[in-house]
Amino acid sequence: MEMYQNPGKRAYHMAEKIFPICRSIMGKGVRKTLHILDDYISQSEGIHFNIYEVPSDTSVFDWIIPKEWVIREAYIDDESGNRIIDMKNNNLHVLGYSGSIDKWVDLAELKEHIFTQPEQPEAIPYVTSYYKEQYGFCMSQEQLDTLPDGKYHMYIDSEFIDGNLTYAEINLAGKSDEAVLITSYICHPSMANNECSGPALLAELVRYVNKMKNRHYTYIFVLNPETIGSLTYLQQKYQYLKEHLAVGAVLSCVGDDRGYSLIHTRYADTLADKSLANILSNRKGFHEYSFLERGSDERQYNAPGIDLPVVGFCRTKYGEYSEYHTSADDMGMISHAGFQGSFEVMTEWLNALEHNHKYKIKILGEPQLGKRGLYPNISRRGGYEEVAAIKDFIAYADGSNDLIDLSDIIGVPVKELINIAKKLEEEGLLDKCDC
Repeated sequence: MEMYQNPGKRAYHMAEKIFPICRSIMGKGVRKTLHILDDYISQSEGIHFNIYEVPSDTSVFDWIIPKEWVIREAYIDDESGNRIIDMKNNNLHVLGYSGSIDKWVDLAELKEHIFTQPEQPEAIPYVTSYYKEQYGFCMSQEQLDTLPDGKYHMYIDSEFIDGNLTYAEINLAGKSDEAVLITSYICHPSMANNECSGPALLAELVRYVNKMKNRHYTYIFVLNPETIGSLTYLQQKYQYLKEHLAVGAVLSCVGDDRGYSLIHTRYADTLADKSLANILSNRKGFHEYSFLERGSDERQYNAPGIDLPVVGFCRTKYGEYSEYHTSADDMGMISHAGFQGSFEVMTEWLNALEHNHKYKIKILGEPQLGKRGLYPNISRRGGYEEVAAIKDFIAYADGSNDLIDLSDIIGVPVKELINIAKKLEEEGLLDKCDC
């Protein structure tokens, strides 16, 4: 028997496994994370990620892939030999992409290279400097405030090498070459919701889709470093996506259980917007955000000239919870239930897309449902509600509305309309009329 039968539990377990890894936009942390995810999927499904390496100094649109950051040690000692902070205890303690330093300084100079989050005095902030070389450390404001005057030894052992940006992709072919893209990022150190939840959920969705019988769409799953990684992926795959992509979603912060969030495309007018909003409208705590409130890789997929139908999906949106980008985004931020809710939303969405046809009733006038076993034999008060959804479906199945439209119009979830459509088709009352 599999260790965890529940997808939410499995995703949590995977997030827990990759949480300790020190990741950045490039380097061994990214590759280690991808290999863990690949091993998990290959062991359960017998399929693998295709892993790509793109060299430093490669131009990607207006950007250049930077050097790879190699970080070995980072700590601060006081003059008595006490270790004040050490990245071995928390990898947020070092500024992301920090240069090397080996220097004794007084407290005033030390503070020039310390980053804190004063409004959250107990938390260590996550801070990076990818494209301007500098060195630094991060600690809680509370800890900084307790440091006495004296001498401190700043030590960071790091270097920048000609390396590679790494990203991974799995394609699961369907009957059609129309594609659904699901993507997340692998570039942050130890933060559970903001970093680990997206890849962990994506792995479960790979497993789900791989078992999906007679799927219509081709599914593309991508893991890459945020921003520079999605740009690199787009430069290589843009023409294919432009021709084939039907919908897409960026997974971010999908492990908590506080709410549900949708970040729309630039004009909120794509099938991705309409369909995922429909699914989420039935969920408690649902918030919609315009593209003006974007922040993850939906920025790149929706950039002018790229214009791909890719939305963002979160539980609590990044930047909207106090633990975001701090050490407080630990394993306590996420839960089995949080992941399970995200998994159910995404799989309901994929099933809605798979069944999202336009339908047209085949006969004139209202069909007699009773003789087909679709209406109660005895008409009495309260009985109408039992078949109202069927009758409303029929009323608007005029060939102009797809399943998402029908759901929006009559207020019945798509998963219920899928069963209604099947029954009506079986009785010879309904035609699919996609055009």
